[in-house]
Amino acid sequence: MKNKIKIALSLLVLLSLGGVAQAQDNSLQTLRERGVIRIANTQTSPPWSQLGSDNQPAGYDVAVAQELAKRLGIAKVEFVADNYKNFVEGLKTGKYDLVMNDLTPTPERLKQVDFAAPYAVEEFYLFVRDHRADITDIKDMPGHSVAVTAGSSNEYWARQHMTSSDIRAYENGGLVYQDLAIGRVDAVLASLFSGENNRTTNNLPIKAIGQPLTYMLSAPAMAKGQDALREAVSKAVDDMTADGTITRLSSQWVGPDYKMLEGINAAKAEAVAQSAQGKQ
Repeated sequence: MKNKIKIALSLLVLLSLGGVAQAQDNSLQTLRERGVIRIANTQTSPPWSQLGSDNQPAGYDVAVAQELAKRLGIAKVEFVADNYKNFVEGLKTGKYDLVMNDLTPTPERLKQVDFAAPYAVEEFYLFVRDHRADITDIKDMPGHSVAVTAGSSNEYWARQHMTSSDIRAYENGGLVYQDLAIGRVDAVLASLFSGENNRTTNNLPIKAIGQPLTYMLSAPAMAKGQDALREAVSKAVDDMTADGTITRLSSQWVGPDYKMLEGINAAKAEAVAQSAQGKQ
């Protein structure tokens, strides 16, 4: 419960920063003058980021990032391929200016980097092999192995909430489903979209079980102290939400049936409810 409250309070702080003016700095002006913004993603996590048929970055997060740069007045986006476990350190060392790849503002990350307004959300489930009858819910997981992507939000959540399970972190998140399918691990913790996409695309004998374990919001991350950039990014995301751009890009890349804005609002409501419970 304490961890849920911390996440909820952190999210409320994140959301409240979207429209509050902070101390001015030159972070945004510097990028405009440079004419290039470096944005990190994995390029291996469809539909969020991947390599298209032209071998160029593509996907929902990529499309949002490109539109964001236009609205910030920055001429060019340079996408930098990296993995989840390096994202925070990459921002802190100046390797890139933003991370936009299904990155959740967890309490641990918020201690080290800043986040702007969220632009995406996912529901997370446990996946098991089709034939498994002994694992039907998270309550059945103690003593069993669960695969997660190293450095991801699902690894963070698993280490907080599945302490009696054998948590196995994979550097290449794409391998977790194959290892589940052949029985190397007992379960995978992943977004419903990711799991179902891998199941259908690769014809894997796996299934989602139980109820959603949590919502995980995605928001642009940046180094601390860049308040002008954070404020501008939050405003651009809010404008994209209001004018239908987020819905359009979600429909194009994630699917017309994916209710992106409804999910974002549900995640925010969940955070508010958890915060209220913590104050009682």
